Amino acid sequence: MERIPFAKVAVRLALEDDVVVAKSTLKEGTELDFDGIPVVVRGEVGRGHKLAVRALADGAPIRKYGQTIGFARGAIRAGEPVHVHNVDARDFERSAEIGTDVHPLAPPPPDEARTFQGFARPGGKAGTRNYLAVISSVNCSASVSKYVAERFRGPDFARDFPGVDGVVAFTHKSGCAMPDDAPTRLLQRVLAGVARHPNISGWILLGLGCEVNQVERLVREQHLDGGTTPPAVMNIQTQGGVAKTVEAAAAAVRKLLPAASALRRQPLPLSRIALALNCGGSDGASGITANPALGVASDELVRRGAASVLAETPEIYGAEHLLTRRAVNRGVGEKLLALIQWWEDYARLHGASIDNNPSVGNKAGGLTTIFEKSLGAVAKGGRAPLSAVYQYAEPISAPGFAFMDTPGYDPVSMTGLMCGGCNVGVFTTGRGSVYGCKPMPCIKVATNTTLYEWMKDDMDLNAGTILDGTETIEEVGRRIYEEVIAVAGGKKTKSELLGIGDEEFAPWILGPLF
Repeated sequence: MERIPFAKVAVRLALEDDVVVAKSTLKEGTELDFDGIPVVVRGEVGRGHKLAVRALADGAPIRKYGQTIGFARGAIRAGEPVHVHNVDARDFERSAEIGTDVHPLAPPPPDEARTFQGFARPGGKAGTRNYLAVISSVNCSASVSKYVAERFRGPDFARDFPGVDGVVAFTHKSGCAMPDDAPTRLLQRVLAGVARHPNISGWILLGLGCEVNQVERLVREQHLDGGTTPPAVMNIQTQGGVAKTVEAAAAAVRKLLPAASALRRQPLPLSRIALALNCGGSDGASGITANPALGVASDELVRRGAASVLAETPEIYGAEHLLTRRAVNRGVGEKLLALIQWWEDYARLHGASIDNNPSVGNKAGGLTTIFEKSLGAVAKGGRAPLSAVYQYAEPISAPGFAFMDTPGYDPVSMTGLMCGGCNVGVFTTGRGSVYGCKPMPCIKVATNTTLYEWMKDDMDLNAGTILDGTETIEEVGRRIYEEVIAVAGGKKTKSELLGIGDEEFAPWILGPLF
């Protein structure tokens, strides 16, 4: 039988790795040549799944990306598939060095003057879209908020107000029966983030009247009443019921429409982009194709003065040491480590473990442990120094690469990034997430060509060409970078064309429910 050079059918990410990743399904009995050493495949290995390239003793660490992703459960022979059946995820010592791998990015060419077509906003911010918002303070006003937004849809609205992308109801399942401390303050920060978002040119706030999260208090404590136009704030109980509130709120939206419709796009510097980095429905190709390519795009924007924000704290678990080494100072590194400690304590409090991740779909796609998933996920952050660490939905206040504390659940994570001020998002997926995130446009990047071809109506870009061997990581990264600029300038994403994004707003709800 002819031996196949392993590089034709598999990817080795670091010379010291104990495993390689299959580019396509490898049949049992296939003979591979690893630098002159023959290895026979000892069980079918699916695309994105791992194959041992050397024998591993019981309990031995297993390396991928040059890092430990787990430990052998029993002896593993060269050529055997390596997955959940023979890998244990257990805690191990990770060197928490801070600032030992900080390398500032080279500046762009001095004669470059790249811009995007955006909406100039107060305070030097920029809108990539132009929405009006109907914000619910509590779940009890959610239906009324939706009824108001539904008044402003259809061809007549699009004809009369072509410069407005839409009126969106931001509803949620919280706002009452909750502690009047940290959980309420967090929800207020999220809702204020919607009102202040650069893609929102006007907003109204609707409450019921008897909830914990009072609308007047939210406006006062979040300093939302400092604009030139007083916000329209109303309660259903004060207005006299649902029908009267819908009429009053719709009238308030109509007053906002002429000014919003008069806004026009203009050339703005790339430094006004704030990029949200996220992944969902990951697979074994995520850390090889789409994520590192997104890291290239992130670096290209950061070196031009933009902000780029990584998130999902439980999904950097086991790879946090790679980020602390890039921290610009000890305070930033220690803040990230404190988040990891909080999540460990939080998981124990609820009788859970962070390493119960990856999800069912992640495992089907080839990811075995949280450490493996995290090592691939941090690649979205490129190589730029880590300049800041933010709390959930905290306003993003400076350029550079940063991290935001969010759960790993995609809608909750992206809601935090959006409410922090990100005005464009890139979302990588290997299993086929169809996520959208109004008012922030969300570019979806497929990690493999099979997925891209199967779900072309949902995927904006294909990074599977890296695995196919037709493009490099850098080339795909440049494509993502150019797509971010185009979308920031008004190009519609696939999720926008499908109308997705009205139901995906999902604030992180802390604490007990009374």
